[in-house]
Amino acid sequence: MNVDDLVARERIRDVIHRYARGVDRRDYDLVRSCYHPGATDDHGSYKGDVDGFIPWLERQLARWSVTSHTMSNILIELHGDRARVETYAVAYHRTNPRENTPLRDVTAGVRYVDDMTNVDGSWAISRRVVVSDWVRVDDVPDGSVDPDDPYVKPRPFPHDEVYRPL
Repeated sequence: MNVDDLVARERIRDVIHRYARGVDRRDYDLVRSCYHPGATDDHGSYKGDVDGFIPWLERQLARWSVTSHTMSNILIELHGDRARVETYAVAYHRTNPRENTPLRDVTAGVRYVDDMTNVDGSWAISRRVVVSDWVRVDDVPDGSVDPDDPYVKPRPFPHDEVYRPL
């Protein structure tokens, strides 16, 4: 492995982490930046190009009050300006509160299998397939959500704390 390989691997990892932030903060321009134009995504019920994926994702995320994607085990197989990337992820989703409906947490273990390419020095996804390894649904126990919790709450782009100017 040489320095160029290390730099490529770090740039590829950055794509994976930017995708997670983009999804969880509802920053759809950031999500789009993780894909090359014309890239495809197989997200189970959505199979198509990135231009259709972004509005589909926006509709899907509207169902949840909050999501949190934890990316781990990122295996990168470099082949020049191409790479096969397998990322294990745990995706946490909390339902929106509704009257007479209990809050639920939906947790999924998935693997993102990405073909990434380096075009003009920019690594991005050319093809993504999401492999669903497992899903778990849990009721949120009464009393576990404290309305007076003093922590800063997550907010969508551009209002989340992470977007505050330095």
